[in-house]
Amino acid sequence: MTTPDAWVGLLPPAFDPDYIERAVVPFLSSGEYVGERPALPMIDLALSKENAAPPHFWGMLYDGWAPDPKEGTTVFITGYDQRGPDNERKKIYASATTPDLYAAKYAPKVHGFLTRLFADTNTGKPLMHEYYENYFDLYWDLHLGATGEAVPPEVRTIGSSFTAVLGHWYPTEDVVRENFMRVRELRPLLKEWIDRRVQAVIDGDVQDPEATFVHYWLRNGQGGEHFRREDIVFECFHNFLAFSQWGNTIYRTMALLDTDHADPAVRSWFERTMTNSPDTADEGAFTPLDRYVMELFRTVSPNGGSLSTVTTERGAEPRLGSVLTLHPTASRDPRHWHNPDEFDPDRYRTVPTSADDAETTSRHAGFARCPFPPAPFTVKDGRRADLTNSAFGAVYGVVDGTAYPVCDTAGYAPFGFGYRRCGGEQLTTEFVKEFLRTVWSRGITFVTLDLEHPEKLPVSPRTVIDDDIGFRQGS
Repeated sequence: MTTPDAWVGLLPPAFDPDYIERAVVPFLSSGEYVGERPALPMIDLALSKENAAPPHFWGMLYDGWAPDPKEGTTVFITGYDQRGPDNERKKIYASATTPDLYAAKYAPKVHGFLTRLFADTNTGKPLMHEYYENYFDLYWDLHLGATGEAVPPEVRTIGSSFTAVLGHWYPTEDVVRENFMRVRELRPLLKEWIDRRVQAVIDGDVQDPEATFVHYWLRNGQGGEHFRREDIVFECFHNFLAFSQWGNTIYRTMALLDTDHADPAVRSWFERTMTNSPDTADEGAFTPLDRYVMELFRTVSPNGGSLSTVTTERGAEPRLGSVLTLHPTASRDPRHWHNPDEFDPDRYRTVPTSADDAETTSRHAGFARCPFPPAPFTVKDGRRADLTNSAFGAVYGVVDGTAYPVCDTAGYAPFGFGYRRCGGEQLTTEFVKEFLRTVWSRGITFVTLDLEHPEKLPVSPRTVIDDDIGFRQGS
């Protein structure tokens, strides 16, 4: 592949030929097209997840600068027809992130993280810097039961570098190249470390292995072709991308509650929600706090869009193109919501959910048959639980006969649509709920800090924020 002289002249001299040829040129040669807003909570299978990643990312994920499933892969870049029967790979992934597990196994880890974040010593400091000082302890504790000195410095570095590439995004920038190449350098060490920790989970050599995602992926995947050990290793570091939405969501939430610039409706609803039994179901499938967090997600859209690959006909050879289905515009579509720009958690009192009868839902949508017939996947981890799906493919859990559904309407788009919905959606919901409970119980208020040069922090794809929000306690 030849790089046009005009591009080379714009790049810093430190850029090596492999990086230019395998990251910069594919990025500059690619096109990304914005797709339509879905009218149903479903993406057609013609829009595939197979190898659906920005072309300049492959060098961070694979030694050969191109997708190679033999080295491991993730559900997030795997087409439906490659996931096993009835979206089995997604159901195995989601078996580790169901709300019952959060309550029983993960909540203490999140609570400890938030206690450290809101320590008295952090009062008045830029909070997102402190967030990332502790974030990877939580990340690896949830995945592998590793925290503190059990996480090598190189493993922390590769996580920070991956996040930097996500946030700064453009491979023509030197900050992206530096962090990109650091990820490539450290990835073999990371994979070896993850694999050793996976074995430690298998051997029971970690504290409470059942409080790790890997435990459930091992038990429910059983080493089969749809969730191999190498796939578990891959998921553990690919989740750098999936979990980046946590930091972005926390920052956007703090900004909405900031005493200096708060959105009045967001603040008013927060006070009303937390004052009146926020975790007690009063109507419909969702508690008041569920509804508040869902409306936050619809408003701030932690995940900006869903990338698909499509086959295009250009000349004699078919080629792959990329289509982006935007989440923010779909979440504010007036076809689906009255007053879509108004902050109103009560809109979720009566919304359709993934637990609604599939055949009835299909008929109402005008389908002759259910597009994604419910297909329970029974877990093998000791729980009495199934992972099943809605008429439109959205995966959710049923534990001890109790369904834990998600909102299943095209007007609620922050986590994607149908079989493509983020497998960590409900875990993210529980994390933000815990964040808000902590803020309320400790009387925390957020303030914009008077900083001449706030630190620039990458937090999620194409997003770098000014770290200029702090907090006060008990006011």
